[in-house]
Amino acid sequence: MENKLKQEKANIIKVVLFGPESTGKTTLSQQLARHYNTVWVAEYAREYLQDKWNNTRKTCENSDLIPIAEGQMRLENELAKKADKVLLCDTDLLETKVYSQEYYGGFVDPRLDEAAKVNQYDLYLLTYIDTPWEADDLRDRPEQRQEMFDAFEKALKDHNKNYILLKGDKKTRLDKAVKAIDKLLQEREDLDSFSDNLVDLDFHLGAGMDSNYID
Repeated sequence: MENKLKQEKANIIKVVLFGPESTGKTTLSQQLARHYNTVWVAEYAREYLQDKWNNTRKTCENSDLIPIAEGQMRLENELAKKADKVLLCDTDLLETKVYSQEYYGGFVDPRLDEAAKVNQYDLYLLTYIDTPWEADDLRDRPEQRQEMFDAFEKALKDHNKNYILLKGDKKTRLDKAVKAIDKLLQEREDLDSFSDNLVDLDFHLGAGMDSNYID
């Protein structure tokens, strides 16, 4: 596997927010990071594709997926060194693989496919589509939300991932997620903690993102 797509080892619990667009992943990532006083990994594709749109008025193309995957893993590996026992990931390479399959006729770059299979996480939080659709420059397919959700859940099942389904309002989702993560924390001892080394508290909490933002 290419080094740029390789997940570095870390003695922490890694949790992925997983699901279609506009289903509350970013909001929940921020909530959980605050709850556990840890860092969260933003979705690199948002910045990458927004810059592309701003500069060229072009949306995502197949050729963008490997650079996006590389950027995502770089962020994750950097922030894993700063996490306090738990790292919240707003996405992972399996999610990128799902988009590749759904948008490009089932095609997945072999490098992305391998990394999505090899990289490991402790828990996936699958966010349901019972949240309002919020349009922006990058989102599309509001009429295919169920179809996209089904594709995401199928990917978790096909790859035998540990996941729970989150529905309902923000508090309901947060409470269920915390219960599942707390269970993992009880089962793991001597997890690494780097929170004392974090200087920029705003960055620590994922500042710069609107707390009401829904992804």
